[in-house]
Amino acid sequence: MRVLILGGTTEAFQLAQRLAGDDRFDALYALAGRTQKPLLPAITCRIGGFGGVDGLARWLVDERVSALIDATHPFAAQMSRNAVEAAAMTYVPLLRLQRAEWQPQPGDDWRIVADMAAAVAALEQQSQHVFLAIGRKEVAAFIAAPQHSYLVRAVDAPDADGLPPQSEIILQRGPFALVDELALLQHNRINVVVSKNAGGVAAYPKIAAARQLGIPVVMVARPAVPQAPECADIDAAFAWLEDLLRPEAHGEKSSERGV
Repeated sequence: MRVLILGGTTEAFQLAQRLAGDDRFDALYALAGRTQKPLLPAITCRIGGFGGVDGLARWLVDERVSALIDATHPFAAQMSRNAVEAAAMTYVPLLRLQRAEWQPQPGDDWRIVADMAAAVAALEQQSQHVFLAIGRKEVAAFIAAPQHSYLVRAVDAPDADGLPPQSEIILQRGPFALVDELALLQHNRINVVVSKNAGGVAAYPKIAAARQLGIPVVMVARPAVPQAPECADIDAAFAWLEDLLRPEAHGEKSSERGV
């Protein structure tokens, strides 16, 4: 069975590695190409966009893909929308592999906001030491609040012209340990953490560290995406693929697919 994994998360990588060792599957791994040195699994990888919904649908048909797994980042909303539409157009079964959201715990001080502009507005007017753990793409939004000092953590460096004036960059890739996150926040005298609600365990220690130190977190909520069959772990995704291997699971003939 030919499987396309839309990747970019730890779960996507781990599922791809699992399929790489199973000769029942011919797995392909696709990345948008926004990370300069991505972690790639031991299967065929494709870097770059598909050209919107129509491009993805055409690719699914041309490559005779039998199953599509959307394991993109929870904030890659446009790609998830494209996947739903392209799967519907081509009758390719779709599963969204998406880690569960973080939930506030006793002791957390979260200010939940809808987007990055609201996150900027949620910062106080007086100068603060802000830890931006949001990746590199949306750091430029905080130019609108130049009174703060920012510690920016990302895998790749943000563009220099997209940084607030008082910024320090650290380039790191998770997973992160709680003891290290505690030291980072204390050493840099962080007053507030800005984070996306990415879910999962690799990036959660900063949230636990903020709770332990009594530091508020401006938490950016996930964007809305169309409904789709969904699971939260690799085992469930693998079981879904195995179910598709059963003869009775093939309700549509490949000749009936079209763009």
